[in-house]
Amino acid sequence: MILAGDVGGTKCNLALFEARPGALRRITQRRFESKTHPHFEEIVAEFLQQIRANTSEGGTGKITAAGFGVAGPVVEHKVRTTNLPWLVDGASLARILGIERVVLLNDLEATGHSVELLGSSELLTLNEGTPTPKANKVLIAAGTGLGEAILFWDGNRHIVAATEGGHTDFAPRTEKQIELLRHLMKRYTHVDFEIVLSGRGFRSIHEFLDPTVRHPSFDNPEVDPAPEITQLGLAGSCPICVQTLDLWTSVYGAEAGNLALKCLALGGVYVAGGIAVKILPKLKDGTFFRAFCDKSKFETLLNQIPIHVVLNQDAPLLGAAAQAAATIGG
Repeated sequence: MILAGDVGGTKCNLALFEARPGALRRITQRRFESKTHPHFEEIVAEFLQQIRANTSEGGTGKITAAGFGVAGPVVEHKVRTTNLPWLVDGASLARILGIERVVLLNDLEATGHSVELLGSSELLTLNEGTPTPKANKVLIAAGTGLGEAILFWDGNRHIVAATEGGHTDFAPRTEKQIELLRHLMKRYTHVDFEIVLSGRGFRSIHEFLDPTVRHPSFDNPEVDPAPEITQLGLAGSCPICVQTLDLWTSVYGAEAGNLALKCLALGGVYVAGGIAVKILPKLKDGTFFRAFCDKSKFETLLNQIPIHVVLNQDAPLLGAAAQAAATIGG
């Protein structure tokens, strides 16, 4: 039995998988709100208590390995989470679970390990391009934060490497984006891409475009305004929300293009994360792709790179489970 986790700033998804030769079968899954728990170990304990109380969910099976994709850099088998005051410690989790095999991965690294396992129905293609099979690929995912990962082709297979590229300096491309940067510099000591390309970026852009236009979610500090802004933008019922969604998507496409160029990702670009699926109509209207390709001399090259949206929101869980299974030969 494999325990897998997708550990993010907003939610933690935990699941049990049965490892079979060449396959993983999910048995049960739970979602927990991250900010309502003081540390990750409490969530793990709560999950185990719940499934053991219900034997129909596989609660009697022995966990032999665990894999967790965590939003933050993995250093010496520990992750200090980027958007939570947690320290996720692999050794501590091994003691709690009573097992030796615990794999800690960056959350985008975990998603990267799922790419080869996804079926065609779990991907939506924004650009067919002309893929080069034996070439690098990249992954970018906006959600609570912004994650980026690289799938290096080593001559035989793809090796997944985590990065913290989401925290590199925000690089505006237009006069409007330069104005946005100046606006954000008044609020933050360092403006990185994550400040723009995350859920909180929608309200920041909206207030930059017109601070006089407000929506009900703006007045409740417990409510994330991103869903309201994106829904109104997709519906076309608020002009400022329409502009917000357009600007955000353009920046997203440009940064995906930056990542593709830095890694020469001729094998493809994968767009994952919770936001992409929610704004699919906007990603498909050409705004993302135009910004992706807008790189002067390299427009033709970028136009040939395939771009896929990962529709399976449990891809990090699948990748983490696969890496845990690999430690026992599953």
